[in-house]
Amino acid sequence: MATGTSDRDPAGEEPALPDKPPLAPGVKFSRILLKLSGEALMGSTEQAIDPATLTSIADEIVDVHGLGVEIALVIGGGNIFRGVAASSRGMDRAHADYMGMLATVINSLALQDALESRGSHTRVQSAIEMERIAEPYIRRRAIRHLEKGRLVIFAAGTGNPYFTTDTAASLRAMEIGAEIVMKATRVDGVYDKDPQKFKDARMFRRLSYLDVLNRNLAVMDSTAISLCRDNNLPILVFNMTKPGNIRRVVLGEPLGTLVVDQRREPRTPPNNPT
Repeated sequence: MATGTSDRDPAGEEPALPDKPPLAPGVKFSRILLKLSGEALMGSTEQAIDPATLTSIADEIVDVHGLGVEIALVIGGGNIFRGVAASSRGMDRAHADYMGMLATVINSLALQDALESRGSHTRVQSAIEMERIAEPYIRRRAIRHLEKGRLVIFAAGTGNPYFTTDTAASLRAMEIGAEIVMKATRVDGVYDKDPQKFKDARMFRRLSYLDVLNRNLAVMDSTAISLCRDNNLPILVFNMTKPGNIRRVVLGEPLGTLVVDQRREPRTPPNNPT
């Protein structure tokens, strides 16, 4: 497994990369942050990581990356260990959350391996330093990787207990100047009630941040929603189990549920430092 903890080879030179593909016609978002749940790697199996599902996810990401879209990813660890659940059974919450962060590193390395086996140059950046397997998270380096056409996976959440990977996704998206947070789920969008339990559940096409907070809708946790609201960063909740949906979204098809401040246009990312 190639983890790539540095931009430079032993001779001190940056490795030669293929030219970054130009942005394809019709692409709506040039830089995105894709949030995956750890459970997404399980597919329909009981395995923590289902190889077939991992392969399918990697294929989707590589396909969209080929459109010239800069992609950063945050993946949860719930398929291996969930801190909140452990703390509810008596474990210290901070201790449990650190264990959950390590689970996200395992998932990140698995996804990196799947992506690199398809020829994609990928970097894992961890909020908890573990230099043998991942780079430390450095904002400017992450941006540089994206500009050079690499995929970047942010592991270990924010590096702090009591914060979810949803919050990490919102935070990293703002730090790197992503245009949107795309949250991949197993349903088509955000509903007024659980669509798997209620046949009359109604899906929302567009919501404001306040709608999500006031209705206590299961989009992302309240800290993540508040961060996006304060910085006018749109969130798109969509179904990733349907092949090609990531591509459809970046090409502007109206899929899923868009969460924005309905009084303002989504923000324009600042010029990124190099």
